[in-house]
Amino acid sequence: MVKYATMPVIETRNLTYTYPEAAKASIVDVSIRIEKGEFVLITGPSGCGKTTLCRCFNGLIPHFYHGTLEGEITVAGLNVKEHPTYEMAKYVGLVFQNPENQLFALSVEKDVAFGLENLGVPRDEIRSRVDWAMKITGIYELRERAPYELSGGQQQRVAIASVLAMKPDVIVLDEPTSFLDPLGAKKIFEVIHRLNRELGITIVLVEHRLDLTVKYADHIIIMQDGKVILEGDPHKILDSEDMRLIGVGIPKVTRLYQLLKADGVKFHGKVPLSPEEMAEKVRRILKTHD
Repeated sequence: MVKYATMPVIETRNLTYTYPEAAKASIVDVSIRIEKGEFVLITGPSGCGKTTLCRCFNGLIPHFYHGTLEGEITVAGLNVKEHPTYEMAKYVGLVFQNPENQLFALSVEKDVAFGLENLGVPRDEIRSRVDWAMKITGIYELRERAPYELSGGQQQRVAIASVLAMKPDVIVLDEPTSFLDPLGAKKIFEVIHRLNRELGITIVLVEHRLDLTVKYADHIIIMQDGKVILEGDPHKILDSEDMRLIGVGIPKVTRLYQLLKADGVKFHGKVPLSPEEMAEKVRRILKTHD
């Protein structure tokens, strides 16, 4: 793995991209900085450019989707414009919305090994990495099963394991739970959070269900019409007047906090992002009235 000092793991400057024959740009003047080890949540309405931005991170744009890319983008210290997708795959793993688009082998372990085989990794190391990735994502017992026999949540874990086995610096997940119920989604988000906290992998998660995800994020990016309109600490962003005016759905617990505060309840500290944080604030208030 590449080691970084103060250099961000992902940085874009005035990044603008237009798909071939498109009438207007999908992302416009995007300038962001993502630090190594951060858990970054990208959200916004459908069609706002989230997926397009993610395709820039691993080189699908401009090397697969040609179009017109302007501005600058570096990932893991590499200029994405100058390095092919297969080279970027060593540093950035992309997990798609639908795991069936990534899984095609006859067994789970063969799917997890596929990327490593393409990179020419020695056989012993492939075996070691595949076992490690399957164990950490909780699918080791499924290793001989065919992916099409698995549930949607299990398939998504296989997709994550296949990326994790490559040991990338960054894992980008584009709405990875859109086909799952809330319980299945919660389990996937817990796996992603564990990879971030225990292994220090930078996570970039595109997701609109903030109730389930924002509590994990260090950094939130709000997009609209191809532009980044808000970004920063989730506690500050979600409690801002700008966020309310945009109309992006904030977590219910955050809205409850705002309503109670407007009604005169005196809370202390940051806005809560999860029921657990809200419960702690309520306990403190009750304790002061005992």
